[in-house]
Amino acid sequence: MFTPLVIINRRLTTAARCKRRVVVTGMGIVCPLGIGVQNAWQALINSKSGITKLTNPEYDKLPCKVATEEALNDANWKPNNETDKRDTGVAVGIGMIDLIDVCTTYEALKKGYNKVSPYFVPRILTNMAAGQISIKYGLRGPNHSVSTACATGAHAIGDAFRFIRGGETSVMICGGAEACISPLAIAAFCRLRALSTNKNDFPYEASRPFDKDRDGFVMGEGAAILVLEELNHALERNANIYAEVLGYGLSGDATHLTAPSEDGTGAILAMDRAVKDAGIETVEITFINAHATSTPLGDGIELKAIESFMGQHSKNVTVSSTKGAHGHLLGAAGNLEAVFTILAIKESVIPPTLNLHNLDTETSLNFAPNIKKNWNTTSRRVALKNAFGFGGTNACLCFAQYNE
Repeated sequence: MFTPLVIINRRLTTAARCKRRVVVTGMGIVCPLGIGVQNAWQALINSKSGITKLTNPEYDKLPCKVATEEALNDANWKPNNETDKRDTGVAVGIGMIDLIDVCTTYEALKKGYNKVSPYFVPRILTNMAAGQISIKYGLRGPNHSVSTACATGAHAIGDAFRFIRGGETSVMICGGAEACISPLAIAAFCRLRALSTNKNDFPYEASRPFDKDRDGFVMGEGAAILVLEELNHALERNANIYAEVLGYGLSGDATHLTAPSEDGTGAILAMDRAVKDAGIETVEITFINAHATSTPLGDGIELKAIESFMGQHSKNVTVSSTKGAHGHLLGAAGNLEAVFTILAIKESVIPPTLNLHNLDTETSLNFAPNIKKNWNTTSRRVALKNAFGFGGTNACLCFAQYNE
């Protein structure tokens, strides 16, 4: 029998406050599993790993403009008239700025004031990804940026969802990007004892969510962008609909700079608020794409939080973490994994958790260790996507199969 960690009032008193429905009509990906949504998705469900060993301190940035272009093409939405441009906004964030760029610029300053690039400040501002997208495509709707550590991408999607549902705009380009791998960043996370170090010679085995031999996360880079759209707007132009966004929940752990609250309160509150926002019951949820980064502490707490929240329904819920295949993309994690959650809904397939061989938590939850699972359900497919960040910031998104 499970013991609830936190008692939650399940009355749907905060159910969706607006009738405007929001759907996903376009997606784009640049990530360790590949460039392009289908390339990355096929690699994931075929149990391939995109994690490799770092052999050179230099790296190529993975600009979010590549994923944005794919998402807009996928949605067939590149507005030309002024009305449509004003009705399309952007919500894209990053988790961290480029630390090496800061250090290099400081060294340049020592050689002289004129050695500092006039583009230095625009390069390190966290809202510039959203700004660049808005400028490139002439989008004059809400221009919004999120920077909430590893919850950035999920918060960006959730905020975009609320902009549309609340009537501020009809279309939002949203997600996150991250390109911060450098010797300094690696050293800093190692000093936090956050990174995996036991599998340096076998990198594809290093990220192992929920497995008893996990010893930390593997840093990844990339971008994932989604096009969210008000339902009637999408139907009027006969857009392809991947899934529906039902709800969004946020919370704070109020506990520690880097560690989650031990009783899982923050995770439970975020999931509860997302489900209440969606106006559904927990029994409708049968898949959860976990945040699970492969850290000894975090993965176990999240599983206990999920089981506490789902209660007796836990036996009908499958939990997976795709980070086993692509590592942890920090500020681009929640949005990349949201894309995989949406594809899981669309194709009725639950992606695997790679390197999960020995679960170290007693639980009635179900898993998809190392190979994909068919998502069998007698009702519509409904999923949650969790994302948590340093500072105790939490986000949860609720997606569902689109039904007319």
